[in-house]
Amino acid sequence: MNRTLNVGFAGTPEFARVALAKLIAAGYKVHLVLTQPDRPAGRGMKLQASPVKQLAQEHGMPVLQPLSLKKGEEAEQALHALKTAVHGQPLDVLIVAAYGLILPQTVLDAPRLGCLNIHGSLLPRWRGAAPIQRCIDAGDTETGVCIMQMEAGLDTGPVRLWRALPIEQNDTTSTLHDKLAVLGGDLLVEALDSLQAETLPLVPQPAVGVTYAEKITKAEGVINWARSAVELQRTLRAFDPFPGANTTWRGEPLKCFDPETVALAGLMGKPGEVLSVDSNGLEVQCGQGVLRIRTLQKAGSKRQPAQQVAQALGLQAGNQLGEHRSN
Repeated sequence: MNRTLNVGFAGTPEFARVALAKLIAAGYKVHLVLTQPDRPAGRGMKLQASPVKQLAQEHGMPVLQPLSLKKGEEAEQALHALKTAVHGQPLDVLIVAAYGLILPQTVLDAPRLGCLNIHGSLLPRWRGAAPIQRCIDAGDTETGVCIMQMEAGLDTGPVRLWRALPIEQNDTTSTLHDKLAVLGGDLLVEALDSLQAETLPLVPQPAVGVTYAEKITKAEGVINWARSAVELQRTLRAFDPFPGANTTWRGEPLKCFDPETVALAGLMGKPGEVLSVDSNGLEVQCGQGVLRIRTLQKAGSKRQPAQQVAQALGLQAGNQLGEHRSN
């Protein structure tokens, strides 16, 4: 297929980089890339370019990094670039994927065919900032990707194309993110091909089934052992890698990963009480059921097998993790 659409791209993290790479591989001409300003990262806190910027520079694409698209000189420069990116003419379409800035109406209207967003959920479920984490934490059995025509509301625009994806029992935010990134990139190319052929559908989102995926906070990562093992198993997966579900032992934080529920009858101890430590992991009593944690991480350390960390800390059966709180 001769891909003639003139495309711009706005995105920042790895999720967006995968989509941009798919665009490049498909042969679409990307005339302009918008991404977040370089941020301090790593132990030395040196300024680091976003994954999208790194890929764009490898391919010689023009990159702009405005702090805002709403006001200021940088916003005006970005808007001008969108309107003149193709030999003085506007882009055909701007692709937006986990960009991190709000697009005002002037930006949404700049490309000839508007802006398409790659969203990691089956809209209208999980509109907002953290759809991957929230769908796992809520116990959803499937999610997916929508290519959405952007409008001023928060993820309220009509859906142009979508694909579902099952959520596996052991999926974490990290593993599901990677699957959705690939799916999103593939679906984007399919959507652009259909857009070029003028066969891309436009389906308004239903008014029922709307949920919001609020941004994840570090405070949410504190484990409440009074919750059920089933709920906590989902939360530990949802908060892997960020912010990491955590508890405390002797006042020191411990992040908990690789959870599974254990079929044990009755209440074996108080919520938060360690029932056993062995090569299979750390078994902890919850408000209902028992949770086995196979991997732990001390502050400033790497993830290690739970038994190894427990032995180093003197953590054993009968010890109490965290603080017991009622729901």
